[in-house]
Amino acid sequence: MMSFVLLFLIKITIMAFEELKENTENIQDQAKVYMESHLAYYKLWGFKVAMKSTTLILKFTLILLCFSMVMIFGSFAAAYAFGSLFESNALGFLAVGGIYLIFTILLFFLKDKVVEGPILEKFSEIFFND
Repeated sequence: MMSFVLLFLIKITIMAFEELKENTENIQDQAKVYMESHLAYYKLWGFKVAMKSTTLILKFTLILLCFSMVMIFGSFAAAYAFGSLFESNALGFLAVGGIYLIFTILLFFLKDKVVEGPILEKFSEIFFND
């Protein structure tokens, strides 16, 4: 009778270990699926953020290019207008240069509010709101 009980306890112990082994394998499979799905998600998120950033930079570059062309032609027009006003083209170009110098100095002192703030806000919106 004692050997029957001992044999029964050994069999129950073996069954418990087999069930524990199956559960461990199941947990490993689920962890692997979880990691793969999160890796795919973050790859997709990174691609989305990179594309939004790239298109934003491209749009900004195109707008800057068009604005630069307008500024160049506008500067020449203003320089010649000031030149006819002052009766000297050199003084007209000097006046336009002085205006640009004043704008540059103002931009240097206001760069945090005018340049860095909006750019930081836009990129923060892209990276953290999605």
